Amino acid sequence: MSLAVAAIGATVAALLELTIIPYLRIGGVQPDLVLVLAVAWTLVAGLEGGLVWAFVGGLMLDVLAARPLGSTPFVLLACVGLAAVAARFLEPARLAGPAIATFVLSLVGAVLFMVTYSAVRGPVPIGDLPGTILPRAFYDALLGALVGVITSWFRARRPPARKRLDR
Repeated sequence: MSLAVAAIGATVAALLELTIIPYLRIGGVQPDLVLVLAVAWTLVAGLEGGLVWAFVGGLMLDVLAARPLGSTPFVLLACVGLAAVAARFLEPARLAGPAIATFVLSLVGAVLFMVTYSAVRGPVPIGDLPGTILPRAFYDALLGALVGVITSWFRARRPPARKRLDR
């Protein structure tokens, strides 16, 4: 059930990222909603759901934004894998963990996407790379902190899973 929720959520997040989120720009910067939610899901609920978020959300972004098919899922899957590794180190900082991980992984994801995109489509004019990536990473970290707090709260309120008796 939770993987189906992750797949549906990733589809909705990709649609929101391409339709409504561009209107929420601050200083010309918009957040990567699918990345933020995939990292938060990985840190709070586990790797499997985060992988579903990354793969389904990345494919939806590629199809809807006419990007090279598979480039965004590749970048998001790499970021989710790094988030799963970072989850062990960020366990003591439950509330700050999603913000820290989202900031770092937003930087990694932006650079990895530029490398992947330029490998598929040719050289990309970089221009002012830190001036482009850093504000987006801060915006993603702010959104990651908010999403991390909300998902942690929902996770704490959820009743414990029942053990299934195998016959």
